[in-house]
Amino acid sequence: MAPKRPKGAGAFPKAVVTPAPTPPDPASLYAALDLGTNSCRMLIAQPKGSQFHVVDSFSKSVQLGHGLESTGRLSRASMNRTIAAMRICREKLHRHGVKRMRLVATEACRRALNGQNFISQVRRETGLNLEVIKPEEEARLAVISCAPLVSVNTEQLLVVDIGGGSTELVWIDLTHVPKRERPRAIMRLHAGFKSDPGPFAAARVVDWISVPLGVATLRDQFADVEDDAARFALMSWFFEENLEEFAPYAAAQAREGFQIIGTSGTVTTVAASHLGLRRYDRTKVDGLRMSSDQIDTVIRDYLSLGPEGRRKDPRIGKDRQALIMSGSAILQALMRLWPTDRLSVADRGLREGLLYAQMSADGVLEDTPF
Repeated sequence: MAPKRPKGAGAFPKAVVTPAPTPPDPASLYAALDLGTNSCRMLIAQPKGSQFHVVDSFSKSVQLGHGLESTGRLSRASMNRTIAAMRICREKLHRHGVKRMRLVATEACRRALNGQNFISQVRRETGLNLEVIKPEEEARLAVISCAPLVSVNTEQLLVVDIGGGSTELVWIDLTHVPKRERPRAIMRLHAGFKSDPGPFAAARVVDWISVPLGVATLRDQFADVEDDAARFALMSWFFEENLEEFAPYAAAQAREGFQIIGTSGTVTTVAASHLGLRRYDRTKVDGLRMSSDQIDTVIRDYLSLGPEGRRKDPRIGKDRQALIMSGSAILQALMRLWPTDRLSVADRGLREGLLYAQMSADGVLEDTPF
């Protein structure tokens, strides 16, 4: 007898963080690396039915974009930190014998005047080939990674990916998709926001935008403002100003059937703080739904702590404390603008999207919507 599917979601890829029980065949492994403005992160995974097992992972705050806002260039120190992290990734890839991989870089390398020179330096010094992807692909990969969290009752969906150097927003209309098919319809967007869905009911991308403001770049814009609360208010206002080009910005939207999914270190940190986790636990955070009041309570707590208190707060962590207020300013602006008092928290993003796309292209995932 076929196993029962989970209610509401259908069968589609979902990250499983427990390690594979036996040493995997290198021929079955895939890797995805995401080099952003602030972090270098990698997953090595093995397809397992309609899911995948994470075999190994890596995450390091490299601050590649540090100083980029003022100079337009990647600094020598930032590049050296990043290359050191990339060497660790290379060793993991070699140790596991991974042959199929996609290694991508985003906003910092897109914007930096010496971005291509840095890509060449990475290739020379590590042998790894980084690919600078366009904002649309970055947004698309974030969207498909969040598909398992889409409610079957969602008719209007906003997926928000708050990065280090940019923030991607994608507005999707699901009203013409049968309820049970809505998460699957999101998955099909891996082929492109305007691709032919074939015989399937299509999720319609109403609009998307890549705002060149993320947690690092927004922080740098207002680094000269000394007052903590004033800096936070200015950052939130400035981010909102940059959303005017986004079509659904001023449109009246019904609260019923509207869902926001947020994916980023900011969103997961706020969720962990709300839960009072002194040690981060992905299983408690991924898929959590938070009310706008709960989010506001956490952000007010961050503000009351001040910079020194945030540095000492174990819920925030040393890698995130310098960036949490700029990320919170973005998050608060988003919750203020759209008709919902709930946010779905996603501990997933570009790396998972890259793995889904590679595995689906090779046809190694069972019963996928691709």
